[in-house]
Amino acid sequence: MSDILATGTSALLAFQRALATIGNNVANVNTPGYSRQRVNLATNAGQFYGFGFVGSGVHVGSVQRIVDGILAGRALQSGGELGRLTQLSSLASGVDQLVSNSATGIAQPMSNFFDATQAVASDPTSAAARQSLLGNAQNLVNRFHSMQSQLAQMDGEADQRLGAGVIDVNKLTQNIAALNQQIVAQTGAAGGAQPNDLLDQRDQLIQQLSAKIGVTTVAQDDGALNVFTTGGQTLILGNHAQALTTVADPYQATRHSLALASAAGPIALSDSGVGGELGGVLQFRHDVLDPTTSQLGRTAAGLVATFNTQHRAGMDLYGNLGGNFFSVPTPVVSPRVTNSGSASLSASVSDPAALGSGNVVLSYDGSNWAASDAASGAALSMSGAGTAVSPFVVAGVSIVTSGSAASGDSFLVRPTADAAGQIKVAITDPSRIAAASPLRGSATISNTGNASLGAVQVLDSTNSNLLNPTTIQFTSANTYSINGAGSFSYVSGTPISMNGWQVTLSGTPNSGDQFAIGANAPGSSDNGNANALAGLDGSGLFNGGSVSLTQSVSQLTSTVGSSASQAEYGRSAQDAINTQLSGQRDSVSGVNLDEEAADMVRYQQSYQAASQIINVANTLFQSLLSAVRA
Repeated sequence: MSDILATGTSALLAFQRALATIGNNVANVNTPGYSRQRVNLATNAGQFYGFGFVGSGVHVGSVQRIVDGILAGRALQSGGELGRLTQLSSLASGVDQLVSNSATGIAQPMSNFFDATQAVASDPTSAAARQSLLGNAQNLVNRFHSMQSQLAQMDGEADQRLGAGVIDVNKLTQNIAALNQQIVAQTGAAGGAQPNDLLDQRDQLIQQLSAKIGVTTVAQDDGALNVFTTGGQTLILGNHAQALTTVADPYQATRHSLALASAAGPIALSDSGVGGELGGVLQFRHDVLDPTTSQLGRTAAGLVATFNTQHRAGMDLYGNLGGNFFSVPTPVVSPRVTNSGSASLSASVSDPAALGSGNVVLSYDGSNWAASDAASGAALSMSGAGTAVSPFVVAGVSIVTSGSAASGDSFLVRPTADAAGQIKVAITDPSRIAAASPLRGSATISNTGNASLGAVQVLDSTNSNLLNPTTIQFTSANTYSINGAGSFSYVSGTPISMNGWQVTLSGTPNSGDQFAIGANAPGSSDNGNANALAGLDGSGLFNGGSVSLTQSVSQLTSTVGSSASQAEYGRSAQDAINTQLSGQRDSVSGVNLDEEAADMVRYQQSYQAASQIINVANTLFQSLLSAVRA
C-alpha cells in the first residue's frame, strides 16, 4: 500500500506544482518582459523486486523558462538600433523644419534682400528703394541670428539629453549588476536551478539599457551576464557596474561627450561605439547639427565677403566710395584645454570660394605647425608662415599666430561656426548705399573711329589713385598712351587697366581718338554697381566658384531634408523589424491563454486521477486493517 500511496502522493504534488506554474503564467499574461514557464516532469527511480523494477512515481525535474537566446539577442540589437534612429529622426526633423519653413528659414529673406537690391538698381536715386534695401538687409540679418540661436539651443538640448541619458544608464547598470549578484547567489543555493523571475527582470532591464546606449552581452558560467557597449567597452562585469559619465570637449567646454569613469581617469567612448538613444544624439550632433551650423555660417560669410567687396567698388550718393555693407564675421578659434604654451591665434576668411563646412585643427609639434580636418583627422594643405605679413592659409582661412607654442599644443578653428550670429548691417544711412560705379568713361566727340567704351570695372577699390582722371589716346589703331605717357600695344578685346580699374573697348579706334575715365559725380543716377550687387546671388562663389549663394541656400535645405528623411525611413523600417521580432518573441515566450487553459484542464484531470490513486491506496489499507481486526 505504501508504494501505491507514495506513487499517488508524488503525482499529486507534481501535478500541483504544474497547476501552480500554469496559474503563474496566467497571472503574468500582461507583465512586460515575462517569459512563460513550463514544468518538466521526470520519473522517480524504480525499485528492484527481484523480478524487475517497479516505478515509484514522478517528480518535478525543473521549471523551465521558455526563451530563444538567438531571438533575444536579435531583439536586443534591434532595440538599440530603434532607439538610435528614433532619437536621430526626431532631432533631425526639428532642424529640417527650422531650415525648410519659409517662416524660419533663410531662403525667403535672402530672396527678398536681392529683390530689394534689384529695385535699387532699377531706380538708384529712390530713397524708398534704398530704405527698403536696408530694411530687407536687417530682416536677413535677423533671420541669420534667429537660425543661429535656434541651432545653438538644439546643441544645448543635445548636451542635456546626454546628461539625462547618463543618469538613466547608470541606474539601469546598477540594477542589472545587483540582479547579477542575486541570480548568482540563488543559482548556487539551488544547485544550479535558475531563478526565472529574476532572469526576466534582468532581461527587461538590459532591453531598456540597449534602447538607451546599445549593448551586447556575454553570459558567465555562474549565471551572471556581462554587458558591453557596441564599441566593446565594459558596462557591467558580474556584479560590478562601470559608471558612465560626461566629459567636456577639449576645445569647447560647454559641449560634452561620453566616457566611462575609472580610477585612472575617464575612458572616452567614440561616437561610433555608442548606440541607442545616446548614439542617436551624438550622430545628430555630428552628422546634422554641426554641418548645418557650419553651412549656414558659410552662406553668411560668403554673402558678407562678396557683397562687401562689390559694395566697396561702388560710389554712394555723397560721392564717396562704398564701405562695408555688412560687418565682417570672424572664425572662432579655441585653444585645447591642455595647451601649455602662450601662443594665441587669430583668423579671418580670406577666400570664400575655398571655404568648406568643416572645422580645422592646427597643431604644433615643437618645430612646425600642421593642419588637419577636425572630423576625420586627415591632413590639410597649408601655406604661409603664420605671420601678419604671411599668414597661414588653409581651407579659405588666414591664420596669424602670436606668442610661443609648446610642443603638443593645438587649436580648433571653426571658420563659419558663428558667422550667422556675428553678421550685422554696417550702414544705417540709405544714401551710403554705393549703387553707382565710381568711374565713368566717355569718348571725345571728335573721334573718327567706331570704338566705344564698355563699363569701367573696379579691380581694386583701395587703390589711392582710383578716381584720378585718366585720358587714353590712340596714337594708331594698335597703340595708345595714358595721360600722354608711354606707348602701349592695343589688341581688340583686351582690357586696358590703370589705377585699380579696367575697361574694354569694342570696335576699332583711329589714330587721335581719345577716351576719358574719371570719377562719377555725387548724386549720380548711375546703377552700374547696383546691377553688379543684384547679380551676386547667382554668381559662382563656393566650391571653387561652382556654387552660388542661392544654390548654397538650396543645398542647405536639401541636405538637411535628406538627412531627416533618411533617418525617418530608417526609423520606420527598424520599427517594423522590432515589431516583427517582438511578435516572434511573444510566439515563443509569451503566454497563450488558450494553451494554458488546455494545460490546466489536462493537469487538473491528472491531479484528480492522482487523488483517486491515493483514495484506492487508503481503501486497500482500510480493508487490510478490517481483515486483521476481524
